[in-house]
Amino acid sequence: MWSLYILGPFLSLLPRRWRKLLPFHDAVPWHFSSIVSGLAEFSLAVLGLVFWYSYSITTWVSRLMDNALRKAGPVEITDHEVGFAALLVVATHPLTWVLAYFTVEGMARVCASFTDTVLGTLPLYLLERIYAKIRGIKDSQPLGASDSGQSNFSSYVSALQDKILTARTPVSPDELCRSIVSAEEFLEIRSSHPKEDWEPPRTVRFGDRYYRLEECSRHSAPRSFVYKLRRVSAGVPGRTVLVYQPDQEPVVANQ
Repeated sequence: MWSLYILGPFLSLLPRRWRKLLPFHDAVPWHFSSIVSGLAEFSLAVLGLVFWYSYSITTWVSRLMDNALRKAGPVEITDHEVGFAALLVVATHPLTWVLAYFTVEGMARVCASFTDTVLGTLPLYLLERIYAKIRGIKDSQPLGASDSGQSNFSSYVSALQDKILTARTPVSPDELCRSIVSAEEFLEIRSSHPKEDWEPPRTVRFGDRYYRLEECSRHSAPRSFVYKLRRVSAGVPGRTVLVYQPDQEPVVANQ
């Protein structure tokens, strides 16, 4: 069990498709792992930037100044000029931009984890997309906040939008709406906050009934997250089945 908490932060860097292939996927605490991994990525990138700036001052800038002094003779150079030269060297170096990217990505992954979205790192995501393109693997495209065929950048934007949306919306009871279409029963759950791991086509058990999650969408507040489910004739209890047990008594509408 503890090994999953240790490996989880490293596994959360993987793209979602690769995480789903893990035999112990359902046992990994992805929410905790994503937060730890994002904070570690952010912290290491910031420390890298600090070390890189310090290294630039003590080595490259010193060498540049020594060469300039040897060629031009004694020249009075102020601390501000030395600092500006160091900043210029750091700002124009590719390594600086790489470290800056991982700083932003780490913070974005932390923010996304608070919306129950686990985001992998972009380099591995691009590698996965290239591999899928070469092998001709087609994407499954269920609608959901944490699963789509879009790029990681779009996922970051979506996760941040969900974070802002839920921060402004108070927690309220879910609203349930049942309907019958062509002899099939459908259940629509409208929630004020996103539900973890509710991604089509998962199976959901509500009481003694089983449903297939067909679609996830966003609507206006106060219940911005809408989940549409279709009842199935039978279901088998298991670890992959989502159990719907609302914390508050749901509101039934349009029965």
